[in-house]
Amino acid sequence: MSQIEQMKPQEAYEILRSNPAAALVDVRTQAEWSFVGIPDTRDLGNAMALVQWARYPDMAVNTNFVQELTDQLGGQIPDTLLFICRSGARSQNAAQMISQQMSQAGRDVRCINVAEGFEGDLDSKSQRGKLNGWKAGALPWRQT
Repeated sequence: MSQIEQMKPQEAYEILRSNPAAALVDVRTQAEWSFVGIPDTRDLGNAMALVQWARYPDMAVNTNFVQELTDQLGGQIPDTLLFICRSGARSQNAAQMISQQMSQAGRDVRCINVAEGFEGDLDSKSQRGKLNGWKAGALPWRQT
């Protein structure tokens, strides 16, 4: 299994911009997509998948994650996948699992974790979305 690359949101965005075959996978919950927003890659033309890694409210791991991801990406996993969640933890787990699954299937898929995530780290007021992350980096995003 290959090591999971770690990138800041701006670096991840540049990968998406330079590689139209790369896909972004948002592994947060449906509630997070609805209330917090999602990255907006429509202008880039890259595929984007919204697949919950863990289901709210019990946060049990989604046992259908691989199949749901494959389905959302049109039946084929591309050679480069970027994973994002709130702050980078769930996306790291998802990236590791996909990397392992693809390796076992004889495929070398570049799996990248967006380390600061969509909302980033907590600031001095214990709030997310202002210190770092996709939104704080002024990258394109939208409400669903």
